[in-house]
Parts: sequence; structure tokens; C-alpha cells
Amino acid sequence: MNYGLSEENLMIADTVRSFVEKEIYPHETLVEQTGEVPQEIADEIKRKTIELGFYACNFPESVGCAGLNHLEFALVERELGRGSMALNHFFGRPQNILMACEGEQIDRYLMPAVRGERMDALAMTEPGAGSDVRGMKCMARRDGGDWVVNGTKHFISGADHADFIIVFIATGEDMTPKGPKKRITAFLVDRGTPGFTIRDGYKSVSHRGYKNMILEFDDCRLPDAQVLGEVDSGFDVMNTWLYATRITVATMSVGRARRVFDYAMDYAATREQFGQKIGKFQGVSFQLADMITEIDAADLLTLAAAGRLDKDLPANREIASAKLYASEMLARVTDATLQLHGGMGLMDDYPIERFWRDARVERIWDGTSEIQRHIISREMLRALGA
Repeated sequence: MNYGLSEENLMIADTVRSFVEKEIYPHETLVEQTGEVPQEIADEIKRKTIELGFYACNFPESVGCAGLNHLEFALVERELGRGSMALNHFFGRPQNILMACEGEQIDRYLMPAVRGERMDALAMTEPGAGSDVRGMKCMARRDGGDWVVNGTKHFISGADHADFIIVFIATGEDMTPKGPKKRITAFLVDRGTPGFTIRDGYKSVSHRGYKNMILEFDDCRLPDAQVLGEVDSGFDVMNTWLYATRITVATMSVGRARRVFDYAMDYAATREQFGQKIGKFQGVSFQLADMITEIDAADLLTLAAAGRLDKDLPANREIASAKLYASEMLARVTDATLQLHGGMGLMDDYPIERFWRDARVERIWDGTSEIQRHIISREMLRALGA
């Protein structure tokens, strides 16, 4: 379904889908078996993405990029969702928050990132602060003209390849009627900065090769030049530039679900039991009908939310709904597809068990399903003064 997308929209989706099928699919088995992306493959994907003109396509033309709008970028992410996250990481979508760079930061961080010369990562989550971002304990205190940082971040995706990290750190605390409230500041931290260590994180069952890392700060000194945005205004920076990151999870969930659905359809049309194709049985055919209905519904929810952003309309609830529904839809589709394949669905000879494992994390990162439900209900009740 194209939901009234323009010819240019469809061309963007077709181009990225073709890239994923040609440049990502062939390397997936290797990454799945080894848990690593060979550097030569990573470099090749990045080079071909740059040649295609899609590297940092989520950045505006003013910095030399494609300047795709939210809807167009959602289409890009949807098609990338069909492939291994460990590999499509090198398709290159730097954090939009880098548009908050000022002065020398533009030449040190923003421009090298969008040209593919330096890679970034984003760090907020801590062992004791996941959904509760203001509960972070990684602190920066003033010492002379510098900030001295101590603490830990974990579950930091992409930090293994990052040349610098955008880190959100507590820089103070205010007392409020509801108790202490942390003030947060965003910092740009280069790999190799004294007192800053990036080390291997935990082994996840989802998205092998797409590693999460642990960041450790031990009296790490950062000058004011490393502050992104204003001191104590990290949430303002976050809300301005990270508003739509949940759309990425939703769109990629849709793309992955469509790939999984293709496996379900092919199997239902070819596998025979009791003298006929299993797709002839209502127990199977009705599941296929439910799957495609849910996939299309998630697709529409996601594109509609992106479209609202392009029209400068409030979209917080719509984005949360898309993220919630698409990630949970993916879980249902992958589980049903595995069930359809029977015992073979669990064997690593086939990719079904991988899709099933990979789907699990989508309901957790970038805001759990519970957080999305909180956002949705809060937005509705606020309109009634509740």
C-alpha cells in the first residue's frame, strides 16, 4: 500500500529497499554467526551510501545533505528495517541533535559527521536510570573553567564505532514540591579523552553485531567548548532534536515485519501437509490476513505521525501510538511466522528465529511500551484538564 505517496516518495523507498537487498542481505549470515561487522564491509556500505547520496539524508541541504522531510526519512528507515541493524548502521544517519552545534563545534563535529568522516553515538541510559532519565547519577561538577565528570552509562548503541559521543549528564539539582529534580546538560565527548573509557557491554539476544557499550567517566575533564546547547538545558536540546526518534523504531518495525511476512507467505504457499498447501487451511490463511492488516495499520500510523511533523502539528501522542503499535505488531507477526514454520522456525538454519529474537528489544528501547502508553493517556487526559 502506498497511502497516496508521491512518485518521488516511492522512488526513495524503492531505492533504499534495493540497496538493502543488494548490499545488506548478503552479509547478514556472517554477522549473525560471528557477532561482528568486518571493517572492510562497514567501509564499503558507508562508501556506497555516500555515492548513492543518502548518507546523513536526515540532515538539511544547508549542511550539504539530502534534506529529506520527516515522511521521506520515515520511508528510508522503514526499508532499512528489513536488514541487519549491525550492517545498516553504516548507511549513516547521524543524530539530528548535532544541528545544535555552534561555533567551532560545527567544523569539529557536525560537518565531519554528515560527511561520513566521523561517527557519533548518543548516551543517556544508566544502570539506574532507564525510563527515568532525570534519575541519572552520572554527574559533572565545576572545577575552575572545566567540568569534571564521574559516572557510568550503559546500553549505548553504536559507541563501539563512534569517534565521539553525545552524552547527557547531570550538572546540578533543584528542589521542587515533588522532590529533587536534576538539571541535565549535553556534552560532546571525544573517544580517547583522558578519564573516558568505552568498553564492551552486555551480550544481547537481539540484533547480533549491533553492540551496546558501557561508558565510564573517572574524573574526566571537559571544557565549556564541549557543551552542546546551553548548560542545564539538556532537556531543551533533547526535546528539540530527539522528538521523533521513536518514529525510527516504528518504521523499522514495519519494514522488518514486511520482510518476515514474505517468509510466512512463501511458506504457506509451498509447504504441504495432509495433501494440500497449508495456506488452504483457515488456521493459517486467517493468520496471514491478520498479519497484513496489522502491518498496514502500523505503516499508516507511522507515516501519519511523520506527516504531522512535516506540517508542524503536535505529534507526541501520534508518535507514541505508532511506536507502541508497530513494535508490538512486529512481536505478533514474528511469533506467528515462527509458529507457522513449526520446529524449523527455531533452527538457526533459517532466519525466522533471528527475526523473533530481534523483535523483542523494540518494545524496550527508545521508550518502553509502558512509557508510550503513559504518553498517550497523558496527552488525552491533559486536554480535559486531568
